[in-house]
Amino acid sequence: MPALNISKSIEIEAPVDKVYGIVSDFHHWQPWSPWLIMDHNVKLDIAEDGKYYNWDGDLTGAGEMTVTHETPNESIDYDLTFLKPWKSKAKIRFETKDLGDKTKVTWIMDSSLPFFLFWMKKTMTAALGMDYDRGLAMLKDYAETGVVPSQLDFKGESEFPGCTYVGIRTACTQDDVGPKMQEDLGKLHEYLKDKEDLPNGVPFSIYHKWDIAKGKVEYTSGVPVKEVPTDLPESFITGTIPPTKIYTLNHIGNYHHLGNAWSTMYSMKQNKKIKLARGIHPFETYDSDPTQTNPKDLVTGIHFAVK
Repeated sequence: MPALNISKSIEIEAPVDKVYGIVSDFHHWQPWSPWLIMDHNVKLDIAEDGKYYNWDGDLTGAGEMTVTHETPNESIDYDLTFLKPWKSKAKIRFETKDLGDKTKVTWIMDSSLPFFLFWMKKTMTAALGMDYDRGLAMLKDYAETGVVPSQLDFKGESEFPGCTYVGIRTACTQDDVGPKMQEDLGKLHEYLKDKEDLPNGVPFSIYHKWDIAKGKVEYTSGVPVKEVPTDLPESFITGTIPPTKIYTLNHIGNYHHLGNAWSTMYSMKQNKKIKLARGIHPFETYDSDPTQTNPKDLVTGIHFAVK
């Protein structure tokens, strides 16, 4: 079977005993798990000692995990068994390294894909790596502050009226998408700051392509306008999002946790909870002004066109 090996690390500004206590006790996992956050209907059964749990969810499938060995404040090993959507097993390990006032955490998985999914190895490795990155980012917040500024609000279906927009289309690496998008939205804001009557809605970004295996992204950041202006800079484009039915999932919290909402929407698609309409790319709307809103309260709408 095709082997899957994931290893991701992060530094957390918390003592090693605190971090180790979190990852070694399943009672602490729900706030920062990159999978449990997606599935608001998941059923959990956690052992009293926190060393075993099982789950059954609409999006997360079903399975169980057991602590098999511990070296306090250094490492912990688990056996992970997936029961749905297909049966498989994995070895999971956390390593915690004391850095004085910080802790380095490394999250490791050794597993394999079912033979019939051999062609998905590169994509699955990239996707699981992103899940691990999401989880470690939430673990960092949870260990440092006691809370994770990331909540999902399932708004459901509605009618999007459509819009005409001005924007900037960009192709970049996955690692650069955050700063590039901030730069593009800054250029749009600068252009529109003396055109107060032109905008006709909140800023957004449309994701045309996201190749997780190659780490490449193509997107357009834009602002809806009442009419197309005649003095657009050469690097700007115009376009439309047509009227359509959409399914909306709001993310409430810091932008660096937005992957939680996107992963949830794609999981809903894969599990046939929503059926996508063709020809309209998914987009996110920035429903809060980041200069006036606490990062933990930022609202970002994730919208998929649906049938």
